[in-house]
Amino acid sequence: MATSTATMKSNQFVWEGTDRKGNKTRGEMMGANPAIVKAQLRKQGIVPRVVKKKSKPLFGSGGGKIKPMDIAVFTRQLATMTKAGVPLIQAFDIVGEGIEKPAMATMVNQIKTDIASGNSMASSIAKHPRYFDDLFCSLINAGEQSGSLETMLDRVALYKEKVEALKAKIKKAMTYPIAVISVAVIVTGILLIFVVPEFAKTFQSFGSDLPAFTQWVVALSEFVQAKWWLILAIGIAIFFAIKEAKLRSKGVADWIDRFVLKIPIVGDIIYKSIIARFSRTLATTFAAGVPLVDALNSVAGATGNVVYSDAVIQIRDDVTTGTQLNQAIRATGLFPTMLLQMVSIGEESGALDDMLDKVANHYEAEVDNAVDSLTSLLEPMIMAVLGVLVGGLMVAMYLPIFTLGNVIGG
Repeated sequence: MATSTATMKSNQFVWEGTDRKGNKTRGEMMGANPAIVKAQLRKQGIVPRVVKKKSKPLFGSGGGKIKPMDIAVFTRQLATMTKAGVPLIQAFDIVGEGIEKPAMATMVNQIKTDIASGNSMASSIAKHPRYFDDLFCSLINAGEQSGSLETMLDRVALYKEKVEALKAKIKKAMTYPIAVISVAVIVTGILLIFVVPEFAKTFQSFGSDLPAFTQWVVALSEFVQAKWWLILAIGIAIFFAIKEAKLRSKGVADWIDRFVLKIPIVGDIIYKSIIARFSRTLATTFAAGVPLVDALNSVAGATGNVVYSDAVIQIRDDVTTGTQLNQAIRATGLFPTMLLQMVSIGEESGALDDMLDKVANHYEAEVDNAVDSLTSLLEPMIMAVLGVLVGGLMVAMYLPIFTLGNVIGG
């Protein structure tokens, strides 16, 4: 960041100048106005020649949306550089030059500028809470305070990589059935709007009553043709209503979190992913030297489900009163026996972080296997669903043709 004036609006500026060695350099910096940007550059030993407000592209932001995986890749690259002995500022320069997404490159440059101004890395990334959560910042702060930033960066990078890989597996599991339903709806809609009406025109010349099933399909086709816009509008309205209700109402969000755990197959995958995230997050924070109570606060937010978030808060309260961690976890009745046993062994042996890591690895592998099994299971289901829908419509259309001989004979 380039300005500490919180009350003034910050803008993005591009600048050119020379460093202490007289080499030409350029970059981007946030600031309230060009004068403040120039002052910040001079503090860094840069003589600014050109400072101007960054122009916005004609269409869209042009920066690209920063995704969690971008943060994971950035953390891994930074961990690799610092572990190799590269100074932090230089590591930011090297990593920043290799970033293709403008929005990500801009943020990395802002963090680098803030660190170069004398701020800690933890406080610098904390100014971007949309991309660096409290857990990330607290781990980096622990690394800086203990003088082992490169080790902590490596640990955080591993944590982010594991978490994002797990999220990708869950997304894969959820996307597949949604895609099946969408394809089925689209195919059915096309048949009802474009194919069935052509058959209906032919049926009008038969001069006899149509089979009941065919009449029902023709009536459905006429309704869809007349009200397709209303059906589409209602579908979109329901989608956005649920989305907004989840964002604005804690009760709705909590109900959805509880409901997804009860969905057959998918609920089991989500359950295993929650256990994996719980174990991974607690292992990472505990190994970083974060006090257990504080670590549990971070874990509560990382579970991603209100049922287990509330359970972790209960565990935290029990641990605060002196209860052993494994007993506090057992009291919730929500965690698997394997986790309870491994935590108990870890507490007795003093290797709790290692035991939790093993649990996380196990359940991440379980999620991977479950997603593969779901994919294999859904493949024949796709054929069955599409076969029933498309085949049913085709049977309805050809039933009158099968009875055509009787009409002609009469």
